Amino acid sequence: MKGQDWYQADEVAEEYEDVRFSGGGELIDRREKAAVLSAIGPIERGHRVLEVACGTGRFTTMLADRGADIIGLDISREMLEQGREKTSKAGLSDTVEFVRGDASRLPFPDNYFDTVVAMRFFHLMDDPASFLAELCRVSADQVFFDTFNGRSLRTLYTWLLPMGSRLYSEDQVADMLREAGLTLAGEAHDFVLPYGFYRELPGPVAKPFRALDKLIGNTVPGDYVASVSYWDARLPLGDGQEEAPPAADASDTDTNS
Repeated sequence: MKGQDWYQADEVAEEYEDVRFSGGGELIDRREKAAVLSAIGPIERGHRVLEVACGTGRFTTMLADRGADIIGLDISREMLEQGREKTSKAGLSDTVEFVRGDASRLPFPDNYFDTVVAMRFFHLMDDPASFLAELCRVSADQVFFDTFNGRSLRTLYTWLLPMGSRLYSEDQVADMLREAGLTLAGEAHDFVLPYGFYRELPGPVAKPFRALDKLIGNTVPGDYVASVSYWDARLPLGDGQEEAPPAADASDTDTNS
């Protein structure tokens, strides 16, 4: 896995949210959370969710607060400790379980979860198809993940990143989904200006750039060069399963969590 040692370093975990999701990075955090909520939709009591590579628990805490029965799995002890602190402060410790584990060998039975979420994960994968197959194994219905795109501005600097970064084309994602036996239920493409640009800006300065970014992204050329894609994939329907309704369009203002 690319950057596994980098990702597990204590100093990376300590600075992870401050570096990535403060200032202009808050716009990234808001958009990612909106994408996850839009894909999952209303969460019914008992809906079982696994978040793979949960990091500091951004999505784990958000989904637990909305009623999900959720487990967050990560390989970094320090990241998991921060996740536990976050859920404790939110009064959710009794509803969330954090597990240290390897995404290539998930310690759960087949079809155990209704939804599996993997955010900020596939850009680190040397062999993404095998990891996606493992996510599918433990899901009874839905797998939601994001990728960074090879035809975006991210190509200009991704090779400089200490953790490395795998970039994808839509054809590569389609091939992975087909190999895993998944059907694409929804997709969204966003951020013509890459994440690294927003992280360098104070929040008030980043907002007008984000407004312009969204305008460009709503055009065909802008959609084509988006740096991030969100993929909502479904397993074949089993006996007694009902087809899920299409996901609503996500916006940056869908969540304040």
